[in-house]
Amino acid sequence: MALRDSDPAEVGGYRIEDRLGSGGMGVVYLARSASGRRLAVKVVHGQYADDDEFRARFRREVAAARQVSGAFTAPVVDADADASRPWMATLYIPGANLGAHIQDNGPLPLPRLRELAAGLAEAIRDIHRAGVVHRDLKPANVMLADDGPRVIDFGISRATEFAASDVLTQTGRVMGTPPFMSPEQFSAPQDVGPAADIFSLGAVVAYAASGRGPFDSPSPYETAIRVVEGTPELDDVPAELLPFIRLCLEKHPKSRPTADELLRLLRDGDWPAPRPAEAQPTLVDAGDAGKSRRRRRLWLTAAAGTLALAAAATTTLALTDDAGSSASGGLPAGWKPWHRQAKDPSLDKDPIGPSTVFNRCTSSGTSLVCAGDEIMATRFALADGRNTWALPIDGTADGDDFSSSSSSGGGTIIGTRKGRVYVYGADDRPVADATTTPVRYTIQAVDAETGKVIWKTVTADSENGTEPSSDQGASAAVPAGVVTMYGRTGSQYALLDADDGKVRWKRPLPNPEQYLALLHSVAGQAYLLTGKYTSDEIENTTVAQLDPATGKPRWTVKLKGDMNIVGGHDGRLVLMRTTGAHRTLTLINTATHIVTTVKLAKSQPATATPTLTGGTLYFTLTNGGIRAVDPATGRQLWAANSGVEQSGPPTVSATRLYVASPSGRLAALNRATGEVEGTLPGRDDGAVEGPPTGAPLTLVGDALYIPYGLRSVYTIDVRTL
Repeated sequence: MALRDSDPAEVGGYRIEDRLGSGGMGVVYLARSASGRRLAVKVVHGQYADDDEFRARFRREVAAARQVSGAFTAPVVDADADASRPWMATLYIPGANLGAHIQDNGPLPLPRLRELAAGLAEAIRDIHRAGVVHRDLKPANVMLADDGPRVIDFGISRATEFAASDVLTQTGRVMGTPPFMSPEQFSAPQDVGPAADIFSLGAVVAYAASGRGPFDSPSPYETAIRVVEGTPELDDVPAELLPFIRLCLEKHPKSRPTADELLRLLRDGDWPAPRPAEAQPTLVDAGDAGKSRRRRRLWLTAAAGTLALAAAATTTLALTDDAGSSASGGLPAGWKPWHRQAKDPSLDKDPIGPSTVFNRCTSSGTSLVCAGDEIMATRFALADGRNTWALPIDGTADGDDFSSSSSSGGGTIIGTRKGRVYVYGADDRPVADATTTPVRYTIQAVDAETGKVIWKTVTADSENGTEPSSDQGASAAVPAGVVTMYGRTGSQYALLDADDGKVRWKRPLPNPEQYLALLHSVAGQAYLLTGKYTSDEIENTTVAQLDPATGKPRWTVKLKGDMNIVGGHDGRLVLMRTTGAHRTLTLINTATHIVTTVKLAKSQPATATPTLTGGTLYFTLTNGGIRAVDPATGRQLWAANSGVEQSGPPTVSATRLYVASPSGRLAALNRATGEVEGTLPGRDDGAVEGPPTGAPLTLVGDALYIPYGLRSVYTIDVRTL
């Protein structure tokens, strides 16, 4: 590729000889060092050089690439992330990338496929041993050298341990190349770990064997649906490689082998027997209701994940009448500082054990009840942290099956009422010779003090049911009980009575071939959002306030584009677009149904997570930045940096705002000015698998409860912070 007049003569002292290629983020040149060694020099486009976040991401790419060394990666020779245009030089690898080679020459023959599979497995092993997850393994990032494949481009890689350098990808932000991404990169980006690279490895080898990806579809949107729940198309893959690829393409991360295990299996050929679900491959997306369920979840994650999670954080528990109040001072009776890890309630013969932070906690009476990481609910005593009971999300023993029926992080708190906590269960129910595993989803009311199940109602019992997670917009707590997606295929919504869990009414959802649906609760009132979609976008969103007596809409408002509820303020619903930079707010007066648009005085980046709490809209950034905005006027009140990276949604008292990281690092900011008034470092036992964001905090008087680490919680007296 010929050089252009605008190309530099040298970069970092390396003489530029040719253009190797260019992309959306930069240009790659062929260069020579003073000793004559050929290098590939990647130079960032000028428009990104002034973007602090992009520069930080590039700095992380350099650090990740330097950590990795092996026979099947390209070593870093030199780099300067602080140059006017950041650059990185790696050893030049002659040859085409895998994607270009397949396009020009067709699928690889079997001997070369064996070499590719082994070489990529070894490269991934070396990358993971260095503590890095690549997250964008695809044909274009695999160079075909004479002595084997090389994995390149660590642009969106991240450290597997929680570290200060790992701050640039947050919950809901989908990063990667759809045909080769893992299901969790769409459905739970915060939980992406080494297993994601194994899934991508299987997809890349399938592509090399057949000339197409196992989940290819005309649109990225449909590709995402197929990756998350579809069956891979492997008709043209040689039979010898099918066990390897199928094992890599297991939907659940914990069902996939490690790179070391793959290499051992490749060497020994002792592949495990295929699962029943693989005996007769069929497309899971057959059926309208199944499509609707997946599209709703992908709307929430791939397009609206950041916003939806923020909305859930601010509305799910706001209606409860017995959660500890942050307004009243003092400490719970007998309180003392404590930190505890929850007991493992799994019924499996070989439990997987804890892997990440709780999704959510809430207080009720003398209890702190938490859920997440495959725990349906568990109790800690507010005073001393005694962990008195724990219930698994799956009440069935799986034996040696490492699959999980939950896709939202394994449990959450839907709401609380009069000493009861609303949670949900997801029991796998394997059927002999079946190609799918039915799941029985239930919503349960559990006594917060004793763990006794007061009532338990089945909301779906099939392979196409909807997981009733409030974090996914599939349920919402209201004073009368819980409004939830309902039925074998999730084609209805229903109210479960607060006292006995009985279905008080149920109504059909709109046509799943045209609409996606989400449930929300704001100020004790249930709302149904339906998004009308084309093949790859939401055309409009209808907001309906539901009559608690019948479930029928009291009123509806149609809005243009993809919208989601962030919360409520001064008698108005506050909504925002789910994609792109945040420039406006949409307000709906719940009494008059009048719609107004408020322009933000300062545009907020698409990567910012909005949380509406205490009458203020806060935008949190993965680098610790926080911006406070008046939701009525759009005026930015202040901007600050908490020093807490990858924080969860903020929790507020009358005078302070609190944020915490997955490792338990904590900051307290003045609500009026944004000034940091106190901090605590992360805890030594705060490491988690993958790099999630922090969980919502719970404030009970002056006692603050911080979920962190592996199913753990600690508490402090905020007056000492």
